[in-house]
Amino acid sequence: MPEKTPADFWFDPACPWAWMTSRWMLEVERVRPVEVRWHVMSLSVLNENKLDQLPEWYAGFNKRAWGPVRVCIAAEQKHGNEVLGPLYTALGTRAHPGGREWSRELIVEALQEAGLPASLADAADTEEYDKALRASHGEGIGLVGEEVGTPVIAVPGSEGRRIAFFGPVVTPAPKGEAAGGLWDGTLLVASTPGFFEIKRTRDVEPIFD
Repeated sequence: MPEKTPADFWFDPACPWAWMTSRWMLEVERVRPVEVRWHVMSLSVLNENKLDQLPEWYAGFNKRAWGPVRVCIAAEQKHGNEVLGPLYTALGTRAHPGGREWSRELIVEALQEAGLPASLADAADTEEYDKALRASHGEGIGLVGEEVGTPVIAVPGSEGRRIAFFGPVVTPAPKGEAAGGLWDGTLLVASTPGFFEIKRTRDVEPIFD
């Protein structure tokens, strides 16, 4: 068996586009020798000093997004990094394809599904873990710059350094060899010296399946 390539994935659980990319990465794990390592980043942290410059709906989203990301970082701090993947899936399944609003009830259900104490839901309303949250966020965003959002993915590059990129932003999440092909192409452009960006305007909403 080939050695697995570690892919560090920074997510905000409230972001539907990060959710789409995360489901693609789980499919990539199935068809390529890749191991995803989950990390928390926060749109609320990223945008906290420019809320007055954002559309009203997006400023409101950023304010509401503190709770889920704080619960994720609290779970990681108390129970280890390995709990993040199952917790993210439990949270995101309810909020994104499930279409439910973020609430304490949703968070408690997800914690229980992930085998974690329901009391971690209390972290949603406290700044107790914000230092750890900002450190995790800073590690991810520091690899790509402040002009992007979530997700951020980092992989081993040349000369022992990590290559990081924002995205890919894709919907619906590719399956099977289509997922593997997108991964191969993403690595190719990310590892090209001097390459920075491919982008076009989104004309569809996330397609959950």
